[in-house]
Amino acid sequence: MSETVAAPVAPVVVVGIGADGWDGLAPTSRAEVERADVLLGSARQLDLVPPEVTAERVPWPSPLTEALPGLVDEHAGRAVVVLASGDPMLSGIGTTLTRLLGAERVRVLPAPSSVSLACARLGWAVEETEVVTLVGRPIELLHPHVQPGRRLLVLGSDGETPAQVAALLSARGYGQSLVTVLGGLGGPDEEVRTGTAATWSQPAPALVVTAVECRADRGTMPLPTTPGLPDGAYESDGQLTRSEVRAVTLSRLAAVPGQLLWDVGAGSGSIGIEWMRAHPTCRAVAVEASAERAGRIARNAARLGVPYLRVVHGHAPEVLARLGAPDAVFIGGGLTTPLLVESCWDALPPGGRMVANAVTVESEAVLARWHAQVGGDLVRVEVQRAEPVGSFTGWKPAMPVTIWSVTRW
Repeated sequence: MSETVAAPVAPVVVVGIGADGWDGLAPTSRAEVERADVLLGSARQLDLVPPEVTAERVPWPSPLTEALPGLVDEHAGRAVVVLASGDPMLSGIGTTLTRLLGAERVRVLPAPSSVSLACARLGWAVEETEVVTLVGRPIELLHPHVQPGRRLLVLGSDGETPAQVAALLSARGYGQSLVTVLGGLGGPDEEVRTGTAATWSQPAPALVVTAVECRADRGTMPLPTTPGLPDGAYESDGQLTRSEVRAVTLSRLAAVPGQLLWDVGAGSGSIGIEWMRAHPTCRAVAVEASAERAGRIARNAARLGVPYLRVVHGHAPEVLARLGAPDAVFIGGGLTTPLLVESCWDALPPGGRMVANAVTVESEAVLARWHAQVGGDLVRVEVQRAEPVGSFTGWKPAMPVTIWSVTRW
């Protein structure tokens, strides 16, 4: 009995093309374009291919992400070549197609990326340069990367990016930072313009990379990505986990790249915000019953570089059922609410961490009961600050905070 074997699906070929166009393509990349039945790409990229190439040319629709699966299916069975800028796997269409189709159905032929070309022009080591992609993303994502002495390459959507970057740097107290705009890299119209963030007023081409050498103005305090930002970094009505306690709390939560935190009773949002600042892939949901505080959390998140923090206005535990399963949970308020700790505990997977802070006797009693039931660590943190006492200086204690931390197995 014979069996019918399905014909293998031809891979989609993604060809990186630089500003030098057809002349800059490697022979292998040219051959793939020449044998294509269909060419997909932006109108600019399609125009770089000479008319002798007879493939059907299909410009990207807008919005692309929603249309991409149907577009690939429409041309199934044909030799499809996708044109991309530079290295398609650097925040490019190559990454998107690989996620959509699987690596076995995508073949990528990269050209030099804008990052490698920019570093070559600037004399920067690629491995020592931070790359920040703002294509289709909010400018606030740049904030965590702005640190004294850091070298950044910012990839933007258009020629407006350099001015936006300069404005953000100036507002942060980094107006003396050196800004270099590199346009048309590798092409015949390549140009380089340099200035400081505070004085930046130059126009920029559409295809641009913005290079930044971060230089803090005198008196500017850095905002590191390590736990325990200064309390003054937050807008707050007083509902804020203080810096020293925050650092201990976050060390117990142990942020892991890609993991999700529930920040329950978020107050000013500081725990969720600093969890997300620990790594670009860390995610967090801030749950807050007060509408005013929920708005304040969103503002703090944007100003501190994590605009994708999800803020849920509502009461726990009722709203917890519609959140994604957490890898860690912090309870900063509402410990005496019936079923709150139970709901958070039940949501944790094996290896999930829970940390809860208490300042009242009633909340401490809840933590003591849970500590006796499931174990973990129970510690008390007391902070005293030196303050004037007449013409002298004395220690003023803050309210002690009891911290319960536990890993569920």
